[in-house]
Amino acid sequence: MSFERVQEKLNILADAAKYDVSCSSSGSNRTNTNKGLGNASNSGICHTYTEDGRCVSLLKILLTNHCIFDCAYCVTRKSNDIKRAAFQVQEVVDLTINFYRRNYIEGLFLSSGIFKSADYTMERLVSVAKKLRLEENFNGYIHLKSIPGASDELMREAGLYADRLSVNIEIPTEEGLKLLAPDKNRADFIKPMEKVKNEIIQYKSEKKLIKSTPKYAPAGQSTQMIVGASGENDMQIMYTSNYFYKNFNLKRVYYSGYVPISYDTRLPQIGTPVPMLRENRLYQTDWLLRFYGFHIEEILNKDNQYLDLDIDPKLGWALRNLHEFPVDVNKADKRMLARIPGLGMKSVFKILSARRYRQLNWDHLKAIGISFNRAQYFLICASNQFETRDLTPEKIKGLILQNSKSKYTSMLSNQLNLFG
Repeated sequence: MSFERVQEKLNILADAAKYDVSCSSSGSNRTNTNKGLGNASNSGICHTYTEDGRCVSLLKILLTNHCIFDCAYCVTRKSNDIKRAAFQVQEVVDLTINFYRRNYIEGLFLSSGIFKSADYTMERLVSVAKKLRLEENFNGYIHLKSIPGASDELMREAGLYADRLSVNIEIPTEEGLKLLAPDKNRADFIKPMEKVKNEIIQYKSEKKLIKSTPKYAPAGQSTQMIVGASGENDMQIMYTSNYFYKNFNLKRVYYSGYVPISYDTRLPQIGTPVPMLRENRLYQTDWLLRFYGFHIEEILNKDNQYLDLDIDPKLGWALRNLHEFPVDVNKADKRMLARIPGLGMKSVFKILSARRYRQLNWDHLKAIGISFNRAQYFLICASNQFETRDLTPEKIKGLILQNSKSKYTSMLSNQLNLFG
C-alpha cells in the first residue's frame, strides 16, 4: 500500500472522527515537507487527559467509516453518499508508531463504524491495541471506542490493552433512539458499559491481593450524547447523564451539539445553528453535579426543564433560591460557599484556608480571585462596602448581565429562539 493511499485514508477517517467530542482539536499545524506521513494540520491530532491529569496529544481516527447502520444523525450512515475508506489493522499500528516517533502524539484514540458485525469490528479494534502493546511495546495512552453489542470476552480483552473505553449512547432517550436509529437497541449500549464497570471493580479488588494483577482500563470509561437532534429537553438529557454516572461509574459524559448534516425531516434542517451555548450550559451543569455538591433535582425539574441560556446554571439556581443568601464567607461551610455564584472550588478552598487566620473582607476576596460581578449580590464579609439589599432576582440578573462579557453573546438571541 502506497504512502499516498494511506494519507488519503488518514484524511478521510480523521475527518470522520471529528464528530466524537471525547477529545478536542489541538489546533496543531506542524507539517512534514518531504512527502512523509504526519501532516498534523489534517491528520486528526487531538488533546485529552490521562488518569493522573496530564494533557496528551492523540491520533484520533476511525478504523473505517463503512457502517451497517443507517442512523439519521450520523455522517457515516450507510445511505449517505460519502467517500468511504478502511484501515487495515497494521496500518493503524504503523501510523501510531510513526507519529509517535515524530513526537506528534503520545497515544491513540480509535473509533469505528460498524462493518459486518459488532464483534467483527470490536475484534479489529482490540487487535490494534494488542499489537501496539505486545509487538511494539507501546506504552502510550490508548482510548478505544466500545462497539454496542460486542461480546463480554472482547470487552474484557479491550480493557487489558486500552487506558480508557467508551461506548456512545448517542441519543439521550430510548424514544429518540427508536425515532432516529430504529435498527439499534438501547440494551446493546448498556451491556458493554456494565461489563467494563464490573471488570474495573473486579481487577481493582484483585490487585489489592495480588500486586501483579494487570490494570484494567485504568482511565475508566466515558460516553457521549448528541444534543439537539431528537427534541429532548435539558432535564431529560441531564437525568440520563446522572443515571449513567451513578450506575456505571463513568469518568465523563460528553455532550455534542448536533451538526445538521441531513435533510431528513426528523432532524433539524441544514442551516440550523449548532446549539453550542446549550452544550456549554450542559457541561456547566455536569460540573456542578460532579464537583460542587448539587443534586440534579435542584437544577432541573418539572418546573425548570430547560437551563437558562443567558446565565450559568449555578447563578440560575441562586436566583431561584434567594432565601439561602447572603452567605457569610467567614462562617459558611464548604457546601454553601460552593453555591455562591462567582466562586469556583479553588476559591472556596482558598477562603477556607485564609479565614483561619483573619476575617476576610472584599479586598481579600478580590485577591483570592472571586468573580466580583456575580458574587457581590450573594455574600457578606468583614466589610459593609458593596452590601446590597432588597433586590429582586430579575434586577440582580439584569445587573450581572449588564456587566458581563461572553464569547457566546453573539449567538444568544438565535439560540433562545429555538425554545420559543
